Amino acid sequence: MEVATSSALFTSDPVIFGILMVVLAFVFTTSASEQPFWQKFYTYVPSVLLCYFVPGILNSLHIISSEDSNLYFVASRYLLPASLILFTIGIDLKAIARLGRKAVIMFLAGTVGIILGGPLAILIVSVFSPETVGGAGPDAVWRGLTTVAGSWIGGGANQAAMKEVFEVGDSIFPAVLAVDIIMANIWLAFLLYGSGRAERIDQFFRADASAIKEVQQRIEDYAASIMKIPKAADLMLILGLAFGITGFSHWCANGIAPHLQENYPVLEKFSLTSTFFWIVVIATGLGLALSFTKARKLEGVGASRMATVLLYVLIATIGMEMDLTAVVKSPGLFMVGAIWIMVHVLILFLVAKLIKAPFFFVAVGSQANVGGAASAPVVASAFSPSLAPVGVLLAVLGYFVGTYGAWLCGILMQTVAE
Repeated sequence: MEVATSSALFTSDPVIFGILMVVLAFVFTTSASEQPFWQKFYTYVPSVLLCYFVPGILNSLHIISSEDSNLYFVASRYLLPASLILFTIGIDLKAIARLGRKAVIMFLAGTVGIILGGPLAILIVSVFSPETVGGAGPDAVWRGLTTVAGSWIGGGANQAAMKEVFEVGDSIFPAVLAVDIIMANIWLAFLLYGSGRAERIDQFFRADASAIKEVQQRIEDYAASIMKIPKAADLMLILGLAFGITGFSHWCANGIAPHLQENYPVLEKFSLTSTFFWIVVIATGLGLALSFTKARKLEGVGASRMATVLLYVLIATIGMEMDLTAVVKSPGLFMVGAIWIMVHVLILFLVAKLIKAPFFFVAVGSQANVGGAASAPVVASAFSPSLAPVGVLLAVLGYFVGTYGAWLCGILMQTVAE
């Protein structure tokens, strides 16, 4: 029997999951509708944004609760690896390689934006509200913000590493954790909205997105050439392959990560002792390996469409983690977070304008930093489901640079704060 520990109307995971699925069904049905109202509505509001934002509103209004829910954990650990496998089965790796260096440049620009944004935000806020970025000892604000830097340049493992490296106090950590989640989710909402305006933004950057469209077209053309109506056996094979490899990835990760932690603790700085890191890497790697086999033909019976369904369930659970009312509780810290994100965005846009990078690279490069492997493929798939693996590959890169980048950001924040 479940005991409610929240003031929300619905706290049971089965009930919340049912609500999220109804939301997804409503959005998908209306976005495919030929009625003029819905066609005009979705011209301005991307469907993926609603799938993400509506659960956040429901959580903020205490209709559903994310506090004691395991739905995000299940979606990120089970559904995400499965969707990555199914997305990568039909991938054209040579075509993605043709995307060139701009993808990596924009990712690194995003990393630099996070490293510089933290200390600049502290410096700016200290001018008119020094108490907001003050504190001493383990609960000094700058120490807490180092965990945000870790989260925004790699993910949860890097965040945990920064908490230990800078000895962050238990009083400041919950406050900065709220800043991390809310600001990252608000920025994700902007990126999802921007995905529907990519062509206009590309005109501003004077960017040529033809290489991206070519990759997208090649993958979609291949899928169309082998398309057929799936039988129950086909769908069961897709699910069996996806979740079978997901289970194998968990089994391997549960052995590799503890072994490295115990025998090679120095590898923690590269996030190589993170179980989630190995789950994502193994699942993606095996999916890529299968793209060179006959398994690639599963794309013809709906592998990527099934992956899209799994990914949208993840999107809904990510949105459910957002509590917009948290901004009221620590407005000063959220101001720091807002300035931080704006510096990140400004550097991204300046570099994109300089090298004429398409908005796709801006969005995925940013989210590979701020959101990591859990949401970078979400942003990439908002442009096209066939591009989701690009987000995964960049997010994996974030794991490797995350600890060093976050540590440097922490040292710079300490310097300006003291």
